[in-house]
Amino acid sequence: MPVSLSRSVWRSTIVGWVAVVGAASAWAAEPGSAIPVPVHTVQQSTVGAGFELDGLIQPVKQSTVSAQTAGRIVSLLVKAGDVVRAGQLLATIDEREALVGAQRSQAQLAQAQADWRVAQANLTRNRELQAKGFVSQAALDIAESQAQGAQAGRDQAQAGMQQAALARGYSRILAPYDGRVQGTDAQVGDLAVPGKPLLTVYAPLPLRVVVQVPGSRSQRIGPTDLIEVRLGGQSGQGTWVQPTARTALPSTDPVAQTVEWRLDLSTQAAQGLVPGQQIAVRFVSAQPAPGPARLLIPAAAVLRRGELTAVYVASERGFLLRAVRLGTDHAGSGVEVLAGLKLGERIALDPVKAGLAGASAAAAR
Repeated sequence: MPVSLSRSVWRSTIVGWVAVVGAASAWAAEPGSAIPVPVHTVQQSTVGAGFELDGLIQPVKQSTVSAQTAGRIVSLLVKAGDVVRAGQLLATIDEREALVGAQRSQAQLAQAQADWRVAQANLTRNRELQAKGFVSQAALDIAESQAQGAQAGRDQAQAGMQQAALARGYSRILAPYDGRVQGTDAQVGDLAVPGKPLLTVYAPLPLRVVVQVPGSRSQRIGPTDLIEVRLGGQSGQGTWVQPTARTALPSTDPVAQTVEWRLDLSTQAAQGLVPGQQIAVRFVSAQPAPGPARLLIPAAAVLRRGELTAVYVASERGFLLRAVRLGTDHAGSGVEVLAGLKLGERIALDPVKAGLAGASAAAAR
């Protein structure tokens, strides 16, 4: 019952579509005028084995900004979608603990410097006394060791002071480069700990397409095979462009058994695309596909309206609209037809003109 209902709804959609197109055609065309429409004879051709997959747009440069010190988040100055510049302040973390540590390190440095001055003065005095014969060489050696220890303590205190200043600087989260904020993972008042993500920043350009290819198919993709990405259209429409570079990761996902392919896009091709957008990718082999030849038709002959894909077939009564099921788009060779057409049938190369009243088939080509 559901199958019959879906078929009736589909037929109703096609009939309604034809009625609307016919009404518009009768209004647009002059009475009695003939409109010649070029047609194409459906033929079989041998093409390379190909397939299409859905990929995702991904920024080449993307960073997860995390905290390097512990503390409460005092302010979060950006939100998702904001444009940021390199070095811009993104968030601040409570720095009171770091401030106390800096003060403690400063006091330790002051004490170490005082001990070093005392040790230096004692060493100078012992050298003068030893030169006059009032103290032994052993006493002078002890004074020198004490001076060296005091100097080491002063150096250690200075390093601690620098470390405390660096830790205090970690309370200010800065943008690593020019880009946009993709999303935030924390809010004001949350506890920030080292390694916990706070927000994600990405550079709008360059972009790439990431597609998961089944492992069995990925092994058959050669360096001369064609890989293209569809831009600016949905449901088979749009422009196909080739990536500037392609890379297959040398590992297979242990669960999905897929290989990740990364296809870099040129700056011109990446215009208008955003991370996370779904996009079609087709792989066409340079070697002929095994099995019998396939039915191919020009892509210009396909008429798409939402989920419906159809062609106009020439008949004795004019052009008739017929739904078809398409397969892989083989670039310049045409689109593969899986169902809806037979070998030798003629279809309109201009489906818009074929829907007008008075349209008739011109010479086949």
